[in-house]
Amino acid sequence: MSMIQVRDLTKYYGSVLAVDHVSFSVDKGEVVGFLGPNGAGKTTTMRILTTYIPATSGTAKVAGFDVMKESLQVRQNLGYLPENVPLYPEMRVEEYLTYRAKLKGVDRRVRKKRIEYCMERCRILGVRRRLVGTLSRGYRQRVGLAEAMVHDPPILIMDEPTAGLDPNQQIETLGLIRELGEKHTILLSTHILPEVEEVCRRVIVINQGRVALEGRLADLQRDSVIVLEVKGPQDRVKQVLQETDGVDAVEVVRLDPRDNPDGIAAFELRTRDNRDLRLAIAERIVKQGWIPRRLDLRRKSLREHFMRVTMGSIR
Repeated sequence: MSMIQVRDLTKYYGSVLAVDHVSFSVDKGEVVGFLGPNGAGKTTTMRILTTYIPATSGTAKVAGFDVMKESLQVRQNLGYLPENVPLYPEMRVEEYLTYRAKLKGVDRRVRKKRIEYCMERCRILGVRRRLVGTLSRGYRQRVGLAEAMVHDPPILIMDEPTAGLDPNQQIETLGLIRELGEKHTILLSTHILPEVEEVCRRVIVINQGRVALEGRLADLQRDSVIVLEVKGPQDRVKQVLQETDGVDAVEVVRLDPRDNPDGIAAFELRTRDNRDLRLAIAERIVKQGWIPRRLDLRRKSLREHFMRVTMGSIR
């Protein structure tokens, strides 16, 4: 069941195209990383999904409700943590959460218990009596997360939830997101790619207003290259590697001559269906009388996939 469904979503700011016919879906119980460089259209898309701004064209549904025609029902089923959390600085933390819980229709019989739970999970019990305006950025971020959770929505959209947090707070917040993902559908936007690899099952990369990459992390991480360093004539070694059954491409890696007094030749190999051909390659290299110094299988990281689909626009 799709909890977030986006079809041909487009947004213009005057003559500037910010979101260009974006389509994707997020199923119930998924934690999905929503990634992209600055200016790619991520925040605009999230603001449309959370009913803050209208789309120019296309459709978007959250929990089955149209964001344009049924915005109240969308907000009842959604918790949103923006990058810059809008808070009331003159209110105390608990007072603010109580106020927001009332606005969101949390039943008064469970309201106090729910607020206590959110403060405990977001590690802000110690500042419950503090004025919001006196809190550090990290604490304000956690107050914003507690506010997004207070009505126990089935869907959470988070924009840079760990921004401004120290390393311990980041670990706690990621643990909370992982825990929330057991009961909630989460769309998570962040520039910290290791966080995505830690808590998300699937990623959507948007670039220049369009979806540039979408897939399960497990599938993306199966993409691999074989790294070979060998003492032997570069051109002849390359020819032997290219003739090896299952090898699709061989790329020469340039090593700094100052760090390579032994004349080592280095290569990266891509294989058909990402097959692990290290044993076959080792046998062929040794048979030729060449000495291998390194033979590794390197899985492609999310960072490499991200750079592949976005570096052209950055340049």
